[in-house]
Amino acid sequence: MTGFFVFIVVLGYLFSYLLDSPIYLYLAIGLAIIQSVTAYWFSDSIVLGMSGAKPIERSDNPELYRIVENLCIAAGLPTPKIYIINQAQPNAFATGRDKNHAVVAVTQGLLNRLDKPELEGVIAHELSHIGNRDMLLGTVIVVLVGVITFMANMFLRVSFWGGGRRRSNDRDSIAGVLFVLGIVAAILAPIAATLIQLAISRKREFLADADGALLTRYPEGLANALRKISSDPNPLPGAGNSTAHLYIANPFRGQQAQSWFTNLFSTHPPIEERIKILTEMSV
Repeated sequence: MTGFFVFIVVLGYLFSYLLDSPIYLYLAIGLAIIQSVTAYWFSDSIVLGMSGAKPIERSDNPELYRIVENLCIAAGLPTPKIYIINQAQPNAFATGRDKNHAVVAVTQGLLNRLDKPELEGVIAHELSHIGNRDMLLGTVIVVLVGVITFMANMFLRVSFWGGGRRRSNDRDSIAGVLFVLGIVAAILAPIAATLIQLAISRKREFLADADGALLTRYPEGLANALRKISSDPNPLPGAGNSTAHLYIANPFRGQQAQSWFTNLFSTHPPIEERIKILTEMSV
């Protein structure tokens, strides 16, 4: 987060110099402060809002609550808040800044499709992310990527409309350079977002699978859940490239899941490889 703060301020200084206005530096500093506070304290609320997740009480789904509570006791974790996403695709994610402010969200499709051992496997996987403190980094990324993309787009728009240093002897050349830099910034923004998301190592998914399997002592439950999740054809509205890495499995389906652009942003290991490892654990 400190590195992002410095990076955004440096971008703001560069934009202010090239566009000959200090307002962009002030804007960058303001954005850096706001995004740092927002990313740490409110990123979970942002992700839950983007996914359309709604909180539930124990009376709404007593069985789900019992599963979560029993696994939390086994893992030595406080019971997180539980949210439901009213979508048919089976999927789930965990979010929150620490184990005392954690959330587990599951789709209605997950509850409908999985039996109890499979559901326990998925919940154990998400609780492992909480115990391993993976979800803070994952949710913070959603906000940080958005700030960088916003600044790149702003630079592109301003440079396109003729912003820049207005010296009479180099006005045309500077305007041309600014336009080219704006195009480059717009191209590099999604690439930077990809690199940031890939910083969430695929090994963390393997680790959560392994820890979840050890928690339930039944690796085949999670393996079967992953088979059902990956075979479901339903799309997941609300899931985007900025939040896809949070889910237990890639939320994209059909042609969208096969496109090179989506695969470029994928941070999930292949489902087949995860299932193979879990199956070997059960032998």
